[in-house]
Amino acid sequence: MAEAPTPSFPHRHLLGIEGLKRDEILSLLDLSEQAAAQSRRVDKKSSDLRGRTLINLFFEASTRTQSSFELAGKRLGADVMNMSIPTSSIKKGETLIDTAVTLNAMRPDLLVVRHHAAGAVELLSQKVDCSVINAGDGSHEHPTQALLDALTIRRHKKRFEGLTVAICGDIAHSRVARSNILSLNTLGARVRVVAPSTLLGEDVERLGVEAFTSMHEGLKDADVVMMLRLQRERMASSLIPSQREYFHFYGLDAEKLASAREDAIVMHPGPMNRGVEIDAAIADSPRSVIREQVEMGVAVRMAVLQALARHLPNE
Repeated sequence: MAEAPTPSFPHRHLLGIEGLKRDEILSLLDLSEQAAAQSRRVDKKSSDLRGRTLINLFFEASTRTQSSFELAGKRLGADVMNMSIPTSSIKKGETLIDTAVTLNAMRPDLLVVRHHAAGAVELLSQKVDCSVINAGDGSHEHPTQALLDALTIRRHKKRFEGLTVAICGDIAHSRVARSNILSLNTLGARVRVVAPSTLLGEDVERLGVEAFTSMHEGLKDADVVMMLRLQRERMASSLIPSQREYFHFYGLDAEKLASAREDAIVMHPGPMNRGVEIDAAIADSPRSVIREQVEMGVAVRMAVLQALARHLPNE
């Protein structure tokens, strides 16, 4: 990868989008563009992280996020280890802090953590000497997903100011929604959330969004339509009558998408439930950028690893 400009990302960890400045987010997006170009070359590997050790510590199942961090680390030349939780000491009763102390003794440089409890990643970051990246903590945040979504939007729309982004689905339980709201507001977009009242969450407007319970109203003249997965594993009770009824009112199909602008793009963080959140024909249509989001996920995670590694000691 070509030599990047002097970084304007001063943080040791990436625990969330909250608190990041606009220029810090943009610096990561600019670095991600370079990473995307590297990933499209025949020789995709560089030595940027040669000698560094990256550990993926996932307490929740993941396909896209964990594999993209692994690929990102390897493309940058790092030694990558995926820690298997089902066979680890955690299943035998070890506490999160004990796990952090044990991992710290192995002297990793970068630690990527996904955990089912909000705040767990921040707690762990206080107990280790390495840089920590939040790969999703409960319903709190998922910062790299928001970054890859922002990168995908910028590649298609060339700007954020003046854009209307409609985030639709299970807002209340979604860390993806929260991180996207924070990043898009910071970048200057106008953000709407669309969901049944049971899935909007309490006082959602305090996050600086417009809330709608009608897809037609929420999608009116939207430039970007971002669908979300129903987070059934985080629901304390059944908050929708049935998946069939949910799709009828809130699933994205051609009729609902017609309310958005003609050049609106369609996004989904995955995994998709076709016929529940989104119609298969829309997911596979030319307006869908869902596959590009996956590609940009590797680029963004390469950029984040690089940005944080610049703050690691060299001796």
